[in-house]
Amino acid sequence: MKFSELDRKMRVFETAHDHCVLPGIHIVARIDGRCFTTLTKDKHRLEAPFDLKFRDMMIETVKHLMQCGFKINYGYTQSDEISLWLDLNDGLFERKERKLNSILAGEASAKFSLLLGDVAAFDCRICQLPTQQLVIDYFRWRQEDARRNALNAHCYWSLRKEGASVQNATTALSKKSVAEKNELLFQKGVNFNDLPNWQKRGTGVYWESYEKTAMNPLTGEPATAYRSRIKVDFDLPIKDGYSQFIGDMLANCG
Repeated sequence: MKFSELDRKMRVFETAHDHCVLPGIHIVARIDGRCFTTLTKDKHRLEAPFDLKFRDMMIETVKHLMQCGFKINYGYTQSDEISLWLDLNDGLFERKERKLNSILAGEASAKFSLLLGDVAAFDCRICQLPTQQLVIDYFRWRQEDARRNALNAHCYWSLRKEGASVQNATTALSKKSVAEKNELLFQKGVNFNDLPNWQKRGTGVYWESYEKTAMNPLTGEPATAYRSRIKVDFDLPIKDGYSQFIGDMLANCG
């Protein structure tokens, strides 16, 4: 059998389940660390509940993903997860889900592993969002999750550092309300509202324009050039303010 015939015969098995995101549908990729609790707490013993080195490695991974060939308008990270909103007109790899999932997970895993100096793995799932409001709702959802996780993490580790076992600390928090968890921290001298915003709200990564002094190559006269650079935002707005923030970004990106 000639190679061309063999290629046609076998290629169908590789592509039979290819699904492409339809034009006009927003793509948000959610990328999660695999077994990161074991990796960061047991193996590398990073500071709990939040570690600045880990935060910065996640941010550098987001920045890498935003510059690895995809047109990404907004990146968001909290804990061991990353969310990326791809430009509506980005047609890379014909918007094939399997390509988006595999490449983004692979790029994230490779970059983070280099930063950590150890093997780390991420998975990726594609969210297909047909309206701008759903894009706003998606990022509101992830930010609300960040706040919930931050409160739980601070409560849990405050108990663990006092000597409570994993089971006892988990049980102690299992039925507590948000108000009760805030009070638990307050009794230990921690006001949750005073904690760094990046811990409670996550971190945004996006492109911003800036002016740069240049020279007109034809006239030799000074000129102003406009460039784009990545901005890391540790003080994202919350609730309706965050919805407006994402909405404005959607409007500006068309």
